[in-house]
Amino acid sequence: MTTEFDLGHLLAERGAERYELHGRHLNHQLPRMLHTIGFDKVYERAEGAYFWDADGDDYLDMLAGFGVMGLGRHHPVVRKALHDVLDAGLADLTRFDCQPLPGLLAEKLLAHSPHLDRVFFANSGTEAVETALKFARFVTGKPRILYCDHAFHGLTTGSLSVNGESGFRDGFAPLLPDTAVPLGDVDVLARELKKGDVAALIVEPIQGKGVHEAPPGYLRAAQELLHRHKALLIADEVQTGLGRTGDFYAYQHEDGVGPDLVCVAKALSGGYVPVGATLGKDWIFKKVYSSMDRVLVHSASFGSNAQAMAAGLAVLSVIENEQIVANARATGEQLRSRLAALIDKYELLADVRGRGLMIGIEFGRPDSLKLRSRWAMLQAARKGLFAQMVVVPLLRRHRILTQVSGDHLEVIKLIPPLIIGEREVDRFVDAFTEVMDDAHSGGGLMWDFGKTLIKQAVANR
Repeated sequence: MTTEFDLGHLLAERGAERYELHGRHLNHQLPRMLHTIGFDKVYERAEGAYFWDADGDDYLDMLAGFGVMGLGRHHPVVRKALHDVLDAGLADLTRFDCQPLPGLLAEKLLAHSPHLDRVFFANSGTEAVETALKFARFVTGKPRILYCDHAFHGLTTGSLSVNGESGFRDGFAPLLPDTAVPLGDVDVLARELKKGDVAALIVEPIQGKGVHEAPPGYLRAAQELLHRHKALLIADEVQTGLGRTGDFYAYQHEDGVGPDLVCVAKALSGGYVPVGATLGKDWIFKKVYSSMDRVLVHSASFGSNAQAMAAGLAVLSVIENEQIVANARATGEQLRSRLAALIDKYELLADVRGRGLMIGIEFGRPDSLKLRSRWAMLQAARKGLFAQMVVVPLLRRHRILTQVSGDHLEVIKLIPPLIIGEREVDRFVDAFTEVMDDAHSGGGLMWDFGKTLIKQAVANR
């Protein structure tokens, strides 16, 4: 008997129930939050750096699915690769053969990764981090991993143990015996290493939460200290890798840095098939997989599947052939410099920082009495409300999707698709300027919305 399934018919029949279905069967707080801040849009289709709603209005995506959509949505090269791999009917995931696509993708990744020799493929960024933590503990024989304050490395138990945000950790103890250190503080790192039980330091070269960059020289100094104490440097490039910051990896901004393990994911998927990868030195892999008895000591059921590997190969081909890294560097510099030029104009705008197309816009306490009193009102209710006040009109008035950089942070993080150019920079800067004009004019629209956010924040306490 032939089973018939019509996806188009199902979506046409039930698609309008999307928010109701999510509230009933999934995380019920998500639709509640989206309704509250006016983000409960219905997007009909997407391409490149844009969405379109049912009325045909376009929305500029400056979020890229938290970095997953590095090439934008539905890049034709990636899309064709997936059609091709499905049409090929490969004997995938037999578990007892060696298919060509994983080896080809590993070869291509390693060509961009000096000092690294082997790859383990998983299904997400958090799995890539879990792999690095396991490998580091095993090969060093030490139990403790150091991580940085405010870091984000994932939400599974191991990666949560090296998550520097208490809001994610609260209620899930006991976690693994890991220790937070300040980003950039070499002295604290040295003090922890002297205890002799540290397997590795895991670090984001640019932290996603707040967009804070490791100070110049820190990664190199940390690497030297770690190796002196027979510990490893793990670079978490899940969000910063594959061109996001204007180099293939963010750690490459600093000369002389060669991590022992590197974690990537997000953009490697092309936005289609989840994939994560842990790249490491030859001796690490050979020690973990030390005999045939240990051939499956660490594995992933869907790791190295043909669809993910094809997507990754297509993504790397596009990155190389369409000069994606150079575009991220040049367009990011243009966007960052134009936003930084507004700091002197707007007293609520405190800082603009980042590299490539990973940019943080931070707001701070104003000087004028009227704005200061309003700022204090928001801060008393909940830190981070002003940034949300900016995000909402960017979407509702200007059809630009952004989001705050983390809970209780007055920072908006811009991580748009790496394919954007001058047109998108103009659109964002013009819209941001208008929103900032409104915020500083004493007008009612933004501040009235701020009162709504205050009521919601108080109600949730």
